[in-house]
Amino acid sequence: MLKPFHIGPYRIDTPLALAPMAGVTDRPFRQLCKQWGAGHVVSEMVASDVRLWNSRKSASRLDGYSQSAMGEPEPRTVQIVGYDAQMMAEAARACVELGAQIVDINMGCPAKKVCNRLAGSALLQDEKLVAEILTSVVAAVGVPVTLKTRTGWNPENRNGVRIARIAEDCGIQMLVMHGRTRADKYMGAAEYDTIAAVKQAVHIPVLANGDIDSPEKAEKVLVHTGCDGIMAGRGAHGRPWIFRDTIHFLSTREHLPPPSCAEVATVIQGHLEALYAFYGEFQGLRFARKHFGWYTEHFPHTTQPEAAALSRHFNKLETPAQQQAFVRDSLQESFGLLIEGEVRAA
Repeated sequence: MLKPFHIGPYRIDTPLALAPMAGVTDRPFRQLCKQWGAGHVVSEMVASDVRLWNSRKSASRLDGYSQSAMGEPEPRTVQIVGYDAQMMAEAARACVELGAQIVDINMGCPAKKVCNRLAGSALLQDEKLVAEILTSVVAAVGVPVTLKTRTGWNPENRNGVRIARIAEDCGIQMLVMHGRTRADKYMGAAEYDTIAAVKQAVHIPVLANGDIDSPEKAEKVLVHTGCDGIMAGRGAHGRPWIFRDTIHFLSTREHLPPPSCAEVATVIQGHLEALYAFYGEFQGLRFARKHFGWYTEHFPHTTQPEAAALSRHFNKLETPAQQQAFVRDSLQESFGLLIEGEVRAA
Protein backbone atom coordinates (compact mmCIF):
# COMPACT_ATOMS: atom_id res chain seq x y z
CA MET A 1 0.00 0.00 0.00
CA LEU A 2 3.00 2.30 0.37
CA LYS A 3 4.21 2.31 -3.20
CA PRO A 4 5.82 5.48 -4.59
CA PHE A 5 4.15 7.40 -7.40
CA HIS A 6 5.28 10.21 -9.67
CA ILE A 7 3.96 13.69 -10.39
CA GLY A 8 5.78 14.38 -13.61
CA PRO A 9 9.49 14.02 -12.83
CA TYR A 10 8.96 14.13 -9.06
CA ARG A 11 8.93 10.83 -7.20
CA ILE A 12 6.67 10.84 -4.15
CA ASP A 13 8.13 8.09 -2.00
CA THR A 14 5.36 8.01 0.62
CA PRO A 15 1.81 8.10 -0.82
CA LEU A 16 0.39 10.10 2.09
CA ALA A 17 -0.34 13.76 1.36
CA LEU A 18 -1.36 16.79 3.38
CA ALA A 19 -4.42 18.51 1.91
CA PRO A 20 -4.23 22.23 1.13
CA MET A 21 -6.34 24.12 3.67
CA ALA A 22 -6.79 27.89 3.75
CA GLY A 23 -5.46 29.36 6.97
CA VAL A 24 -3.87 26.05 8.01
CA THR A 25 -1.30 24.67 5.58
CA ASP A 26 1.17 27.51 5.78
CA ARG A 27 4.91 26.84 5.56
CA PRO A 28 5.36 26.01 9.28
CA PHE A 29 2.61 23.40 9.21
CA ARG A 30 3.73 21.93 5.89
CA GLN A 31 7.27 21.55 7.20
CA LEU A 32 6.00 19.95 10.39
CA CYS A 33 3.85 17.40 8.57
CA LYS A 34 6.75 16.58 6.26
CA GLN A 35 8.91 15.91 9.29
CA TRP A 36 6.26 13.51 10.57
CA GLY A 37 6.09 11.53 7.35
CA ALA A 38 3.84 13.28 4.84
CA GLY A 39 5.16 12.44 1.40
CA HIS A 40 3.54 15.39 -0.39
CA VAL A 41 2.29 18.77 0.83
CA VAL A 42 0.43 21.58 -0.93
CA SER A 43 0.21 25.28 -0.13
CA GLU A 44 -2.89 27.18 0.85
CA MET A 45 -4.82 28.29 -2.22
CA VAL A 46 -4.08 31.69 -3.73
CA ALA A 47 -6.46 33.65 -5.93
CA SER A 48 -5.76 33.61 -9.65
CA ASP A 49 -6.03 37.40 -9.86
CA VAL A 50 -2.38 38.41 -9.45
CA ARG A 51 -3.48 42.00 -8.76
CA LEU A 52 -4.55 40.77 -5.31
CA TRP A 53 -1.17 39.31 -4.45
CA ASN A 54 0.06 42.45 -2.69
CA SER A 55 -2.08 41.76 0.38
CA ARG A 56 -0.44 40.50 3.57
CA LYS A 57 -2.34 37.21 3.37
CA SER A 58 -1.29 36.49 -0.21
CA ALA A 59 2.27 37.60 0.47
CA SER A 60 2.64 35.05 3.28
CA ARG A 61 1.20 32.31 1.12
CA LEU A 62 3.42 33.19 -1.82
CA ASP A 63 6.52 33.33 0.35
CA GLY A 64 5.81 29.83 1.50
CA TYR A 65 6.79 28.24 -1.81
CA SER A 66 9.21 30.76 -3.30
CA GLN A 67 12.72 29.69 -4.21
CA SER A 68 14.06 31.66 -1.24
CA ALA A 69 11.80 29.91 1.26
CA MET A 70 13.95 28.41 3.98
CA GLY A 71 13.32 24.72 4.47
CA GLU A 72 10.32 24.51 2.16
CA PRO A 73 9.93 20.83 1.28
CA GLU A 74 10.27 19.89 -2.37
CA PRO A 75 8.58 19.59 -4.68
CA ARG A 76 7.15 23.04 -3.92
CA THR A 77 3.46 22.84 -4.83
CA VAL A 78 1.12 25.82 -4.95
CA GLN A 79 -2.64 25.70 -5.35
CA ILE A 80 -4.49 28.32 -7.37
CA VAL A 81 -8.21 28.98 -7.54
CA GLY A 82 -10.24 30.93 -10.09
CA TYR A 83 -12.83 30.86 -12.84
CA ASP A 84 -11.16 32.52 -15.84
CA ALA A 85 -8.91 30.37 -18.01
CA GLN A 86 -6.50 33.12 -19.03
CA MET A 87 -6.28 34.51 -15.51
CA MET A 88 -5.56 31.04 -14.17
CA ALA A 89 -2.83 30.57 -16.78
CA GLU A 90 -1.26 33.90 -15.84
CA ALA A 91 -1.34 32.98 -12.15
CA ALA A 92 0.28 29.63 -12.87
CA ARG A 93 3.11 31.29 -14.81
CA ALA A 94 3.65 33.79 -12.00
CA CYS A 95 3.79 31.00 -9.42
CA VAL A 96 6.40 29.12 -11.43
CA GLU A 97 8.48 32.28 -11.78
CA LEU A 98 8.42 32.58 -7.99
CA GLY A 99 9.62 29.01 -7.56
CA ALA A 100 6.63 26.67 -7.67
CA GLN A 101 7.61 23.26 -9.04
CA ILE A 102 4.05 21.90 -9.30
CA VAL A 103 0.83 23.86 -9.83
CA ASP A 104 -2.34 22.46 -8.29
CA ILE A 105 -5.78 23.63 -9.42
CA ASN A 106 -8.59 23.93 -6.88
CA MET A 107 -11.91 22.63 -8.14
CA GLY A 108 -12.95 21.26 -4.78
CA CYS A 109 -13.47 24.17 -2.38
CA PRO A 110 -17.18 24.34 -1.41
CA ALA A 111 -16.98 27.73 0.34
CA LYS A 112 -19.77 30.11 -0.66
CA LYS A 113 -17.42 33.04 -1.31
CA VAL A 114 -15.48 30.87 -3.76
CA CYS A 115 -18.43 29.14 -5.42
CA ASN A 116 -20.35 32.41 -5.85
CA ARG A 117 -17.67 33.39 -8.36
CA LEU A 118 -18.08 30.06 -10.19
CA ALA A 119 -14.71 28.92 -8.86
CA GLY A 120 -13.66 25.93 -6.76
CA SER A 121 -16.19 23.10 -6.86
CA ALA A 122 -18.77 25.33 -8.58
CA LEU A 123 -16.84 24.71 -11.81
CA LEU A 124 -18.10 21.12 -11.81
CA GLN A 125 -21.36 22.44 -13.24
CA ASP A 126 -19.58 23.45 -16.45
CA GLU A 127 -17.45 20.65 -17.89
CA LYS A 128 -16.56 22.73 -20.94
CA LEU A 129 -15.13 25.48 -18.74
CA VAL A 130 -13.27 22.85 -16.68
CA ALA A 131 -11.56 21.64 -19.85
CA GLU A 132 -10.77 25.20 -20.95
CA ILE A 133 -9.13 26.09 -17.63
CA LEU A 134 -7.14 22.87 -17.39
CA THR A 135 -5.91 23.13 -20.96
CA SER A 136 -4.87 26.76 -20.53
CA VAL A 137 -2.95 26.16 -17.31
CA VAL A 138 -1.16 23.05 -18.60
CA ALA A 139 -0.13 24.91 -21.77
CA ALA A 140 1.06 27.93 -19.78
CA VAL A 141 3.70 26.24 -17.65
CA GLY A 142 6.50 23.76 -18.06
CA VAL A 143 5.88 22.08 -14.70
CA PRO A 144 3.38 19.36 -13.75
CA VAL A 145 -0.19 20.48 -13.13
CA THR A 146 -2.45 18.59 -10.72
CA LEU A 147 -6.13 18.87 -9.84
CA LYS A 148 -8.07 18.59 -6.59
CA THR A 149 -11.80 18.17 -7.05
CA ARG A 150 -14.95 16.51 -5.75
CA THR A 151 -17.28 13.73 -6.87
CA GLY A 152 -19.74 16.17 -8.42
CA TRP A 153 -21.96 19.20 -7.97
CA ASN A 154 -24.62 17.44 -5.90
CA PRO A 155 -25.63 13.81 -5.19
CA GLU A 156 -27.88 13.82 -8.25
CA ASN A 157 -25.02 15.01 -10.45
CA ARG A 158 -21.92 13.01 -9.60
CA ASN A 159 -19.79 13.67 -12.66
CA GLY A 160 -16.46 12.91 -11.01
CA VAL A 161 -15.58 10.20 -13.53
CA ARG A 162 -16.18 12.53 -16.49
CA ILE A 163 -14.18 15.30 -14.81
CA ALA A 164 -11.32 12.86 -14.21
CA ARG A 165 -11.25 11.79 -17.86
CA ILE A 166 -11.32 15.42 -18.96
CA ALA A 167 -8.43 16.16 -16.61
CA GLU A 168 -6.33 13.31 -17.97
CA ASP A 169 -7.06 14.33 -21.56
CA CYS A 170 -6.01 17.92 -20.76
CA GLY A 171 -2.63 16.84 -19.40
CA ILE A 172 -3.26 16.80 -15.64
CA GLN A 173 -0.61 14.57 -14.05
CA MET A 174 -2.20 13.73 -10.70
CA LEU A 175 -5.74 13.89 -9.39
CA VAL A 176 -7.08 14.22 -5.84
CA MET A 177 -10.72 13.29 -5.38
CA HIS A 178 -12.66 14.32 -2.26
CA GLY A 179 -15.47 11.89 -1.52
CA ARG A 180 -18.22 14.50 -1.31
CA THR A 181 -20.12 16.68 -3.76
CA ARG A 182 -20.09 20.45 -3.57
CA ALA A 183 -23.60 20.39 -2.08
CA ASP A 184 -22.40 18.09 0.71
CA LYS A 185 -19.75 20.61 1.80
CA TYR A 186 -18.19 18.80 4.79
CA MET A 187 -21.42 17.30 6.10
CA GLY A 188 -22.22 13.63 6.37
CA ALA A 189 -19.79 10.86 5.60
CA ALA A 190 -17.52 10.80 2.58
CA GLU A 191 -18.30 8.11 0.00
CA TYR A 192 -15.57 6.24 -1.80
CA ASP A 193 -17.41 4.33 -4.54
CA THR A 194 -17.10 7.28 -6.93
CA ILE A 195 -13.40 7.59 -6.14
CA ALA A 196 -12.94 3.88 -6.92
CA ALA A 197 -14.70 4.41 -10.26
CA VAL A 198 -12.44 7.38 -11.00
CA LYS A 199 -9.34 5.31 -10.29
CA GLN A 200 -10.56 2.67 -12.75
CA ALA A 201 -11.31 5.30 -15.40
CA VAL A 202 -7.91 7.00 -15.68
CA HIS A 203 -4.24 6.11 -15.87
CA ILE A 204 -2.77 9.02 -13.88
CA PRO A 205 -2.16 8.77 -10.11
CA VAL A 206 -5.29 9.29 -8.02
CA LEU A 207 -5.35 10.16 -4.31
CA ALA A 208 -8.44 9.65 -2.15
CA ASN A 209 -9.47 12.42 0.25
CA GLY A 210 -12.20 12.86 2.83
CA ASP A 211 -12.66 11.74 6.46
CA ILE A 212 -9.27 10.02 6.67
CA ASP A 213 -8.54 10.50 10.35
CA SER A 214 -6.82 7.28 11.46
CA PRO A 215 -4.43 4.63 10.16
CA GLU A 216 -7.30 2.13 9.98
CA LYS A 217 -9.38 4.53 7.90
CA ALA A 218 -6.44 5.11 5.56
CA GLU A 219 -6.11 1.37 5.01
CA LYS A 220 -9.85 0.96 4.47
CA VAL A 221 -9.95 3.75 1.88
CA LEU A 222 -6.88 2.48 0.04
CA VAL A 223 -8.34 -1.03 -0.19
CA HIS A 224 -11.79 0.19 -1.20
CA THR A 225 -10.69 2.65 -3.86
CA GLY A 226 -7.49 1.08 -5.18
CA CYS A 227 -6.00 4.57 -5.22
CA ASP A 228 -2.31 5.36 -5.40
CA GLY A 229 -2.41 7.16 -2.06
CA ILE A 230 -4.50 9.16 0.36
CA MET A 231 -4.68 12.84 1.32
CA ALA A 232 -5.50 13.88 4.88
CA GLY A 233 -6.80 17.31 5.81
CA ARG A 234 -8.76 17.84 9.01
CA GLY A 235 -7.39 14.55 10.33
CA ALA A 236 -4.00 16.23 10.66
CA HIS A 237 -5.28 19.19 12.72
CA GLY A 238 -3.38 19.13 15.99
CA ARG A 239 -1.96 15.73 15.10
CA PRO A 240 0.83 15.96 12.50
CA TRP A 241 2.08 12.55 13.66
CA ILE A 242 -0.92 10.93 11.94
CA PHE A 243 1.35 10.43 8.92
CA ARG A 244 4.00 8.58 10.93
CA ASP A 245 1.35 6.47 12.64
CA THR A 246 -0.26 5.58 9.31
CA ILE A 247 3.04 4.62 7.70
CA HIS A 248 3.85 2.34 10.63
CA PHE A 249 0.40 0.72 10.66
CA LEU A 250 0.31 0.06 6.92
CA SER A 251 3.82 -1.38 7.07
CA THR A 252 3.52 -3.53 10.19
CA ARG A 253 -0.20 -3.89 11.03
CA GLU A 254 0.72 -2.62 14.48
CA HIS A 255 -0.03 0.66 16.23
CA LEU A 256 2.62 2.95 17.61
CA PRO A 257 2.04 4.19 21.15
CA PRO A 258 0.69 7.75 21.25
CA PRO A 259 3.21 10.53 21.81
CA SER A 260 4.02 11.26 25.43
CA CYS A 261 3.20 14.57 27.08
CA ALA A 262 6.86 15.57 26.71
CA GLU A 263 6.87 14.69 22.99
CA VAL A 264 3.65 16.61 22.36
CA ALA A 265 5.02 19.62 24.24
CA THR A 266 8.17 19.58 22.11
CA VAL A 267 6.14 19.42 18.90
CA ILE A 268 3.86 22.28 19.94
CA GLN A 269 6.70 24.49 21.16
CA GLY A 270 8.59 24.04 17.90
CA HIS A 271 5.44 24.73 15.91
CA LEU A 272 4.73 27.92 17.84
CA GLU A 273 8.29 29.18 17.38
CA ALA A 274 7.95 28.58 13.63
CA LEU A 275 4.68 30.54 13.58
CA TYR A 276 6.23 33.51 15.42
CA ALA A 277 9.17 33.52 13.02
CA PHE A 278 7.01 33.21 9.91
CA TYR A 279 4.23 35.70 10.71
CA GLY A 280 5.85 37.95 13.29
CA GLU A 281 4.78 38.13 16.92
CA PHE A 282 1.36 39.78 16.45
CA GLN A 283 0.01 37.42 13.78
CA GLY A 284 1.96 34.44 15.07
CA LEU A 285 0.26 34.63 18.45
CA ARG A 286 -3.13 34.48 16.78
CA PHE A 287 -2.32 31.57 14.51
CA ALA A 288 -0.88 29.79 17.54
CA ARG A 289 -4.24 29.96 19.32
CA LYS A 290 -6.00 28.12 16.52
CA HIS A 291 -3.41 25.35 16.36
CA PHE A 292 -3.18 24.98 20.13
CA GLY A 293 -6.94 24.43 20.28
CA TRP A 294 -6.57 21.53 17.84
CA TYR A 295 -3.64 20.09 19.76
CA THR A 296 -5.63 20.03 22.99
CA GLU A 297 -8.14 17.66 21.35
CA HIS A 298 -5.39 15.03 21.25
CA PHE A 299 -3.66 15.63 24.58
CA PRO A 300 -3.05 12.35 26.43
CA HIS A 301 -5.50 11.61 29.24
CA THR A 302 -7.51 14.78 28.61
CA THR A 303 -11.28 15.11 28.75
CA GLN A 304 -13.18 17.41 26.41
CA PRO A 305 -13.97 19.93 29.20
CA GLU A 306 -10.30 20.00 30.19
CA ALA A 307 -9.23 20.58 26.59
CA ALA A 308 -11.74 23.41 26.22
CA ALA A 309 -10.53 25.03 29.43
CA LEU A 310 -6.91 24.83 28.28
CA SER A 311 -7.81 26.53 25.01
CA ARG A 312 -9.72 29.31 26.74
CA HIS A 313 -6.78 30.05 28.99
CA PHE A 314 -4.27 29.91 26.13
CA ASN A 315 -6.34 32.35 24.07
CA LYS A 316 -5.94 35.00 26.76
CA LEU A 317 -2.12 34.92 26.66
CA GLU A 318 -0.52 37.93 24.99
CA THR A 319 3.17 37.12 24.48
CA PRO A 320 5.13 34.22 22.95
CA ALA A 321 6.83 33.66 26.31
CA GLN A 322 3.49 33.26 28.06
CA GLN A 323 2.22 30.86 25.40
CA GLN A 324 5.36 28.73 25.53
CA ALA A 325 5.38 28.63 29.32
CA PHE A 326 1.76 27.53 29.36
CA VAL A 327 2.44 24.74 26.87
CA ARG A 328 5.28 23.53 29.03
CA ASP A 329 3.28 23.67 32.25
CA SER A 330 -0.05 22.39 30.91
CA LEU A 331 1.46 19.23 29.51
CA GLN A 332 2.94 18.05 32.76
CA GLU A 333 1.26 14.87 33.96
CA SER A 334 -0.49 16.86 36.68
CA PHE A 335 -1.66 19.65 34.37
CA GLY A 336 -5.27 18.89 35.23
CA LEU A 337 -4.76 20.66 38.54
CA LEU A 338 -4.10 23.90 36.67
CA ILE A 339 -7.63 24.02 35.32
CA GLU A 340 -9.54 22.01 37.90
CA GLY A 341 -11.21 25.06 39.35
CA GLU A 342 -12.26 26.43 35.98
CA VAL A 343 -13.69 23.10 34.81
CA ARG A 344 -15.73 22.73 37.96
CA ALA A 345 -17.03 26.26 37.63
CA ALA A 346 -17.97 25.82 33.97
